[in-house]
Amino acid sequence: MEVINYLLGYKDLKIVQNTEYFNFSLDSVLLANFVTIRSNTNKIMDLGTGNAPIPLILSTKTKAQIYGVEIQDAIYKLALKTISINRMEEKIKLLNEDIKTIDKLFETDSFDIITSNPPYFKITGGSLVNNSNHKTIARHEVLMTIDDVLGVSRKLLKNNGILGLVHRPERLLEILTKMKKYNIEPKRIRFVYPKVGMNCNMILIEGSKNGKEGLKIMPPLFVHDKDGKYTTEVEEMFGA
Repeated sequence: MEVINYLLGYKDLKIVQNTEYFNFSLDSVLLANFVTIRSNTNKIMDLGTGNAPIPLILSTKTKAQIYGVEIQDAIYKLALKTISINRMEEKIKLLNEDIKTIDKLFETDSFDIITSNPPYFKITGGSLVNNSNHKTIARHEVLMTIDDVLGVSRKLLKNNGILGLVHRPERLLEILTKMKKYNIEPKRIRFVYPKVGMNCNMILIEGSKNGKEGLKIMPPLFVHDKDGKYTTEVEEMFGA
């Protein structure tokens, strides 16, 4: 069933979702608020955009042209509706394409920023995949792997262009190693915790294409306070 909700914490942005599909989460809000947006940023691409939460949030922070790429036709159509009800058709362009071939539609070295909230889980012999194909594709690396994201980023990012990712901590070493392989130098990492005293359950990573070495570990981000409410820092991200 399709529903229209306000984008998590954003009173002026609405998002179209289907309760049978994988819906966007706080991960997207955190990534959109983490990635560095420079004053001269002109073109941004979000890979695996889903129903476009990241492009929507980024549109409040920059005048750049934003592209969202989504391979699943049903999810892409939800994203189109989302962009339409927010009247963002000129600022946000959506593409129903495979990220593995998206580089053929654009000039090499033409994007300032690429973001992605990719599927977190590898497909293995023991993988427990969801019975819903849409949810399986969103959660598991069926159609989109970290190598796919890094490969297209190496081709489409400008020199010193920025790649922003949100992922799981258990894959941090793999991601950092592969970023180096694809000439994307890790520059910033932030560990995200549900609350103080709990283990990290999310990481935010930023890299620079052909960037100089120099990795910064940012202060930890706590999502909830001891009472289970959003912390002040997270609340300030909403509607920023």
